This record gives sequence, structure tokens and C-alpha cells, in this order.
Amino acid sequence: DWRAAREGGVWRSATWLRREGRRSRLQRSAPRQRQSQSLPAAGGGRAGAHRRRAGSAASARRMDVPGPGSRRAAAATALLRSARVPRGGWFLPTALLCAYGFFANLRPSEPFLTPYLLGPDKNLTEREVFNEIYPVWTYSYLVLLFPVFLATDYLRYKPVVLLQGLSLIVTWFMLLYAQGLLAIQFLEFFYGIATATEIAYYSYIYSVVDLNMYQKVTSYCRSATLVGFTVGSVLGQILVSVAGWSLFSLNVISLTCVSVAFAVAWFLPMPQKSLFFHHVPSTCQRMNGIKAQNGGIVTNTSASNHLPGWEDIESKIPLNMEELEPQPDRLLVLKVLWNDFLMCYSSRPLLCWSVWWALSTCGYFQVVNYTQGLWEQVMPSRSAAIYNGGVEAASTLLGAVAVFAVGYMKISWSTWGEMMLSLFSLLIAASVYVMDTVHNIWVCYTSYVIFRIIYMLLITIATFQIAANLSMERYALVFGVNTFIALALQTLLTLIVVDSSGLGLDITTQFLIYAGYFALIAVVFLANGTVSIMKKYRKQEDAELSSQVTTS
Repeated sequence: DWRAAREGGVWRSATWLRREGRRSRLQRSAPRQRQSQSLPAAGGGRAGAHRRRAGSAASARRMDVPGPGSRRAAAATALLRSARVPRGGWFLPTALLCAYGFFANLRPSEPFLTPYLLGPDKNLTEREVFNEIYPVWTYSYLVLLFPVFLATDYLRYKPVVLLQGLSLIVTWFMLLYAQGLLAIQFLEFFYGIATATEIAYYSYIYSVVDLNMYQKVTSYCRSATLVGFTVGSVLGQILVSVAGWSLFSLNVISLTCVSVAFAVAWFLPMPQKSLFFHHVPSTCQRMNGIKAQNGGIVTNTSASNHLPGWEDIESKIPLNMEELEPQPDRLLVLKVLWNDFLMCYSSRPLLCWSVWWALSTCGYFQVVNYTQGLWEQVMPSRSAAIYNGGVEAASTLLGAVAVFAVGYMKISWSTWGEMMLSLFSLLIAASVYVMDTVHNIWVCYTSYVIFRIIYMLLITIATFQIAANLSMERYALVFGVNTFIALALQTLLTLIVVDSSGLGLDITTQFLIYAGYFALIAVVFLANGTVSIMKKYRKQEDAELSSQVTTS
């Protein structure tokens, strides 16, 4: 009995029924010799008797069914095919992905990248590094983000995770042995590939675990990257300040760690579905009690068992067709993406938080990318000890504490959200301005830590506010679009302010512009928040007045 077998966890019963039904047909129409070559024996003992009884029951219940174009037939076929590939456990893929994220971010040389490029190993000038090399990362990241987003879904995550690991290996190998401006620019392009493919790392786990595990596995994977980055920063600082290691040696350790991450990625299980290209069509998912959760199948037993002729449909599928899946309609996928985009951004609160996300992330990328250059101006690494790794580790840990504290903040974000964004954006502008104008390395370090803490705090709040009104699929779409807009703005800002083909300003003037940029964001949200609060209180007064009139 199919229901008893499915409730008992024997997922292969559907395959047995199909094969027994096909064997019965072949016995009536084909020679005995062909039957023995193409079909396995029923087996002896209790298992064989059970399968023979199941085959007889299937033949007895066989009914006339509609043609292969029938929607009910397609639903039954999708149900049985999904039953043959049950979703595995969550622990192994989560552990492998966490190990990958830890080693991929365990790069002790990254906080010392600018001193390394300016030092005797590469012997590049400040103008070459800041105005001709670093902008390449911004341009490549922007160009690759959307194609990588689609390729990640189409290829089902794992190949793109492998591409990220390979790109990191190429990046750090070239960082060790490449020489000259053009070679380092190619290095930045490969690093842009590695950055753009991060989307595969953060979305892979949702395709191999159940919905009720999303919160837990997300925290595990993000914590792994955070711990990896922190351990790498602390390790780099200790090796430089205490052990006296060279920056070249730090890059050797980084190359080793990303190579380990690449090796771990090969053991990740290959997902069977994705958000858009590889999932059961909605016409099959919602029919006769068959429901979908993030592309997976959840069956309604009573409905699925009463699909007419479901045993016959499965028996008519050839054995060598089990693993075939329908080809995705690419134009339909793009249409779904566009419709979801319009639906998401029609909400004014969501649009407000998304605008802040894009604007602030643009400025954040610029400050983080070029802050080592500013520190090099204030205190050159050739003449004094530097503590870049310790500062990066401290800002990450304190930012994590601030993010944790967000869960206990009791604020009406729908009312005061824009005002809070304005206030904190003003604090960010002040920290960047102090970092730029006070030529003391410890003041710069402290301002940078404050800058990162505030940004992590606000971006977490923005994440929560947007995700509260979105399903998981729209969540991925909205944050992908927000990041793309941020990169587009960053590219424009880089082209005008940083690139040698534009203004090509020095690092001190650049940070003065970044401080003004965040101050402008604060002014915009202050004005918008003031108008929103006035409208809200006016509506409340009108509602109270109308209620008083009604009462009188």
C-alpha cells in the first residue's frame, strides 16, 4: 500500500510499484527472455512476497487515465519523482559550508594589503594602487554581479562556490608572484569574481535544508565567516607584531587557507533544486493538495492518493528517464523576476529602507576599500609598527555585539526609523570626517571602529525591516537589487573621484568627500522622516476628530 509505505518512510515503494506494473505489461506482450533481461527478479522471502502483492494490488487498482498532457497526470508524476529523491540531513552540508566559509575568510594578509603593495615586494606607487588598481575591483564586481546571480541559480550553487574558491586561489597566487601594474589589475579582476560569487555561498544552504532550519543554518554559516575573518586578522597582527613575519609569509598562509576551502567545497552535496530555474512548476505544486516550500514538494496524502491512475502514470515512465527534469523556461524566469521586482518596490517603507541600504553600502565600500591608504598616509608602515589586523578584528567583534543587541531594541521603526537612519548616518559622517582631519593613527583607528559598528547595526536593522515583509525568494531578489544599485553608485563615485581617468583625487580629499556624502544621506532622511511623522500625527488627529464628531 502506497500510503502505508510512505508513512513508514519506505520511499522506494513508488519505484517498486512502477517497475512491477511495467513487468506485468511486458509479461503479456514481450518474450520471456526479454523479460528476464530487462527487469530484476521479484526476490524471495517476505520482501519478495510483499513486492508481488504490491504489484498485484497496483494492477488491480489500475484505471483509465488522461493523456500525458493532463495537468493531473503531471502533478502525479511530479509527486512520485520528488518522493524518489528525499531531502537529506542538514548537518553535513551545513558543516561543510561552515568549514568552507571559515577557511575562505581566514586570510591574515588582507588587513595589510595596501602596505604589501606599496612595500618592496611589489614596489607600486600610491597613485597606481589607489587610482588605477583598486577601482578595477569595483568595476568587475558591478559587471559580474547580475550574471553571477543568474548563473548561481541556473548551475545550482555548487559550481559557483567552486568558482569562488578557485578565484581566491588565483588571486592570492598572483598576489605572491605577479609583478607590474597590469598583472595586479588582473588580480583585482579575479578578486571581483570571488566577491561576486559570494552570493552562491550565502544561498547554497537554502537549497539543501528544510525551511524550519533556515534561521539556524544561516546563523551558523554567517558566524563561520565572521570567526574566520576575525581569527585571520588577529593571527596576522600577532605574526607581524610579535613573531616579526614578513607580509609575503602572511600571503602564503592566506593562499594555503583558501586552497583548503577550495578542497572542502568539492565535498558539498549537489543541490537538486534552486529558486527560479530548477523547481517544480507552480501549476503542479498547487494542484490536488500538492504544496511547495521554497521549491520543494510537500505532499497532501489524501489528495495525492486519489489522483486517477497515479500508479499507471508512474509505470509508463521508462526506467532510464528517472533523472530527467523539464528544461527551465528562461524567459519565464526573467518575467517572474521582473514582476517580483515591481511588487517588492511598490511598498513605500521597503523602498525607504532599500534606498538607505544602497546609498550607505556604496559609501561603506569606499571607506573600507581605501581606509588602509589613509592609515598609510597618517603613519607609514615602513617607519612604524602598524595594527591594521587588530583594528579589523576589534571592529568586527564589536560590530557583532552591536548586531546582537539589535534584537533587544524596543523602537517603533515604522514611526522613527527614518529619523534614526538620519541620526546614525550623521554619526557615520562625523567619524569619517574625524578620521580624515585628525592626523593621529589611534584616532583614525577608533573612528574606523565606530564607523563599522554603526554601519553593521543599521544594516542589520534594514535587513530585518525588509525581510519582515518579504518571502524568501523576494528576500534574495531585493538584496541582490540593492547591492547592485550600491555597486552602480560606487562605480560612478569611483570613476569621478578615484580613477585616474576622472579627477584622481588624493586619499585625504577622497575621505572628505565621503564624509560629505554620508552627511547628505543624513539630511535627506531627516527631511523625509520629518514629513512622514507630521503626516502620521495629522492622520491620528483627523481620526480622533472624526471619532469625536461621530460620538457627538
